[in-house]
Amino acid sequence: MSLGQVLLVAALAVPAVGAAVVALLPGDRAARVVGTVAAGLTLLATLPLATGDRSWTAYGAAPAVRPWHRLDLPWVPALDLRFHLGVDGISYPLVVLTALLTLLCCAYTLWKVPDGGGSGRALVALLLVVEVGILGTFLALDLVLFFVFFEVVLLPMYAIIAGWGGADRRRAAAKFALYTLLGSVLLLVGVYVVVAAAGTADLLALTGGTGLSRGTQLAAFTLLGLAFAVKSPLWPLHSWLPDAHTQAPTVGSVILAGVLLKMGTYGLIRVAVGVAPEGARWAAPVLGVLAVAAIIVGSLVCLAQGELKRLIAYSSVGHMGFVLLGVATLTATGLQAALIGNVAHGVITGLLFFLAGAIKDRAHTGALAELSGLRETAPRLAGLLGFAAVASLGLPGLAGFWGEAFAVVAAIGRGGPLWTTLGVLAAVGGALTAAYLLRLLRRVTHGPASPAVGRIGPGLAAAEWTAWAPLVLLALAVGLAPTLVLGVAADPVAALVGVLK
Repeated sequence: MSLGQVLLVAALAVPAVGAAVVALLPGDRAARVVGTVAAGLTLLATLPLATGDRSWTAYGAAPAVRPWHRLDLPWVPALDLRFHLGVDGISYPLVVLTALLTLLCCAYTLWKVPDGGGSGRALVALLLVVEVGILGTFLALDLVLFFVFFEVVLLPMYAIIAGWGGADRRRAAAKFALYTLLGSVLLLVGVYVVVAAAGTADLLALTGGTGLSRGTQLAAFTLLGLAFAVKSPLWPLHSWLPDAHTQAPTVGSVILAGVLLKMGTYGLIRVAVGVAPEGARWAAPVLGVLAVAAIIVGSLVCLAQGELKRLIAYSSVGHMGFVLLGVATLTATGLQAALIGNVAHGVITGLLFFLAGAIKDRAHTGALAELSGLRETAPRLAGLLGFAAVASLGLPGLAGFWGEAFAVVAAIGRGGPLWTTLGVLAAVGGALTAAYLLRLLRRVTHGPASPAVGRIGPGLAAAEWTAWAPLVLLALAVGLAPTLVLGVAADPVAALVGVLK
């Protein structure tokens, strides 16, 4: 095996073995330390994956998916299913983001284990299992293997919400599970339709719609698109998200917003658009309208929202709307906007949920009406919240700017009355985003300190700085040097767009 193949296996094996070891260790803190080490080793395994051969000289037929590293082994020979893994510029930024956020969440548990019925050891083990599922989804190049990894995430995330969440955690966890199961059924049927019609589950062979009739592609895209829309989530299939975010513990919210939602948008690009391009072209106007509806509705709800974590949760609906608008344009600019928007949202919203959790733990409330004057008692925490908010509203020079700006440019560049209107409405949604985030800062950081905020001290724990600093730096780095994401994705996106024409 080559080094790249070893790293692909290690990216999945290390957290899987780490989860098993953590679950078996008797000491709670020792188990959390071991889990954090396993998450750190996983991140170290993912970083060198960018060093693969990008010349693609090995691909004589120039397929639309051209991995830097590949591992292709028999899995179920009787059904011609293979354990086929690979990484390219579309999946690599999400792989690294997943490994980083999991490490930060595991390290955070060394300082604070959320209240609930479970131990810190069980929480870390579940976080590592979730990491296996998410990384496997981003690395799978076999459609059935993709479905298996996609489903791995469901039960451990349900357990995290139900075990360590807020007062209404069981209802929120059940709602999350039911919606996700709906998406899973649609995904399973869509996978069956594609594999039965094409006679293969290999995504390299399937990308471009090879072997699929127009009718099959329309049916497949409808099923796959709806499945991924539930996970993204796309309005009006989003109603599970605010409850799950509000009730989940801090680390659960960070993983949920930071990378779990990206499974839907990644699947939409890699699987739905890639495998059924005719279906994508047919459904693009509808997808664009729904994406802009998500931007506007999410922003308007945020303007009326009075609870901190719930506001951030609804903001994800709007931000993911920009990602989906970029995908809907089916252009290189739009797909690039979706990819950098995915990464930026994961970094910034992960930071926002860390900060929201810190404020709620200290003030014992998330009601905006009870959180005024934060800068008077905790100026460092208020400053970090201000930074995260202006990054989220798309201030130029920070990571949130590029995805939203490129999505609007791609929609207007697509031309025609519909796409021009969608681009203008999305820009209005961007202005509404700035309005509700500035309202959030005015309500929380300004004015006299409320009694709840008066209990908050000015200090921050070292573990909090450790968890938040990488996200602050990444928000700056991606904002100032977007080529960190756009550069690695340019050629794979160009290859994918080539099969869409």
